[in-house]
Amino acid sequence: MSNLTDNQVLAIKALYPNVVGHRGLQCFDSNRDEVSVDMSAVNAWVNPNQYALDRAKAYPSLRDQLDMLYHDAVNGTTTWQEAVAAVKAAHPKPE
Repeated sequence: MSNLTDNQVLAIKALYPNVVGHRGLQCFDSNRDEVSVDMSAVNAWVNPNQYALDRAKAYPSLRDQLDMLYHDAVNGTTTWQEAVAAVKAAHPKPE
């Protein structure tokens, strides 16, 4: 039996708020009745917060960011600002 991916589960929660659980590819409401789910719509769904997840993965670790900030303060550089700006440019917030 196939299972839903994490992104499919998020899509189903967004598109079908009455779904409270699933087993394999079957989805159920609070009465344990099966809910018909359009998997084409589920697979086409784009997470509106994906940019934030992508940014979180791309940012340097907090330890590295603190090191950058220290060296920027000592050396008068802008390494930290440039690193953060590069991540934000690579993963822009949708309008």
